[in-house]
Amino acid sequence: MIHFDTASFEQALDEGKLIMADFWADWCGPCMMLGPVIEDLAEKYEGKAIIGKVNTDKEGELAMRYAVSNIPTVIFFQNGKEIDRKVGVMPPDVYIQVLEQNLDHQQPS
Repeated sequence: MIHFDTASFEQALDEGKLIMADFWADWCGPCMMLGPVIEDLAEKYEGKAIIGKVNTDKEGELAMRYAVSNIPTVIFFQNGKEIDRKVGVMPPDVYIQVLEQNLDHQQPS
C-alpha cells in the first residue's frame, strides 16, 4: 500500500492505472476502522490496481483539489480521471465491486 504525497499521487495518475485512494486522517475514528480494509485490498489487488492512502492533514492540497470535505472518502481513478467516490465507511464488498468492474477497462501498459 502506498502512502501518497502530492508527487507520488501525480505520478500514479499519470500511469493511467486503476487507483483507489483513501483520504483519511490520524484523528478520524471511522478512518481507523477502514484502515485494515484498505490494507487488505492493497494486498489482494497488488499488481492489478494502485491502492493507497492520502493523509488529509499532510496533503491538504490534494484533499482540496478533489473536494474532500468528509473523511474517510475513497476515490477511484482510471486513466487519470475520477470514476467513483465512496464517502464514509463501507463494507469491503462495495470497494471490491468498483475495483472488479474497472479492472477490465485499464489501458494496456
